[in-house]
Order: sequence, then structure tokens, then C-alpha cells
Amino acid sequence: MAADPRLTRWEDRSELPLFAVALLFLTAYAVHVLARGMPAAGHEVCLGVVYGAWAVFLVDYVVRWRLGPYASLLAHLRHHLLDTAVLVLPLLRPLRFVDTYQAVQQRRDVPKLSLYGRVIAYTGITAALLGFSAALAVYQAERGARGATIRTFGDAVWWMCSTITTVGYGDVTPVTPLGRTVAVGLMVCGVALLGAVTGAFSSWLFQVFAREDERPPAR
Repeated sequence: MAADPRLTRWEDRSELPLFAVALLFLTAYAVHVLARGMPAAGHEVCLGVVYGAWAVFLVDYVVRWRLGPYASLLAHLRHHLLDTAVLVLPLLRPLRFVDTYQAVQQRRDVPKLSLYGRVIAYTGITAALLGFSAALAVYQAERGARGATIRTFGDAVWWMCSTITTVGYGDVTPVTPLGRTVAVGLMVCGVALLGAVTGAFSSWLFQVFAREDERPPAR
């Protein structure tokens, strides 16, 4: 089924602005969570930015659905699980970074990085943004919970680093249902990102050694 030209134009033109809105969302959410001593008016402004950004994501989702090939919303949900997850949980927006990268490359003739470089750069940036988002969400959920071991944002960052790298020291762990749900999501994403980097690096090494073997012997 051929894509609607209007949908293609919308995706090309909206991806970079949406990425900027996602960064604004993350910044406002971070200030709201971390600046505990900020006046109530400041928190209201941050929440206004958060809800406004989410409204932009909702408009984008509806436009993609209406211009897409599926007339039924249920069918659109089934075929766009990542988009739906990002709409419900905007902190997962870093997972759409690859779409932003493609939108940038469409404005250039040749990619600046090789395939392996793009994979590693994409996974690195995604891991950083996603990890920061997860640390914020867990810190907000855990800091006032009974029996919590994650009491500061530093604890949350340490927990995030050990979780996303699949090390899992276990010295600090979430105890709330929301914190554990975020932990499960971060574990899954950590394994996927680590596998992508490892696979790209291994494939690059294989090609390097293959080219070395194909070289004629020196005379």
C-alpha cells in the first residue's frame, strides 16, 4: 500500500520540531522534579509546558492516523505500537530519535557517518536521553516511598547506570509499582541497545579482518 504523499510531507516536516518539543518536555519535567524548592508558580509553569508538549504529541498522533492507511483507530494502534507507547508515555520519546536522524539526513546528500557509526551514535544518544528520563521518573516515584533506597537524584542516576548496562548491583532498587514498571522498561531497552552496539561493533570488526585477509601478500 503506497503511503499518502501528505503523510510523507507531514513526517518530513514535523520530525525535527517534534524532537525540539520532546527536549522542551524533558527539560520542563526535569525542572519540576528536581527543583523542589521552586515556588508553586514555577511548578505550574513547568506542568503547563509538559501538558502542552503532550498535546502537541497527541495532535501529531491524530494527524498520522488520519493520513495513514488505516481508517480504524484500533488498526492504527496495532500497527504503530511504538508511536502509541510514546504518546502514552512521552518519556519514551528518545526511542524516536532514529526518525529524527533520518529527517536530518534527508536534507543532506551523503550521511556524515558510516552505518556502524550511525548505529553506535544513535544508540548512545538514545541511551543517554532514555536513561535520564528513567532516572527522573524513578526518583519522582521513589523519593517519598516507605522503605525506599532511592532517596536522591544521585541514587536514581546510579541505579539507572547499573540497570541500563545490565550490571544490576542491587544496592539501590525501586520499591513502588511505578518505579518497578520503569525498571522493567529500562531493562528491556538496555538489553536492546547493548545488543545493537555489540552487534554493530562485531560486524565492523569482522569486515575489517575480512579486508585484511583479502589483501594480496606483500612481495
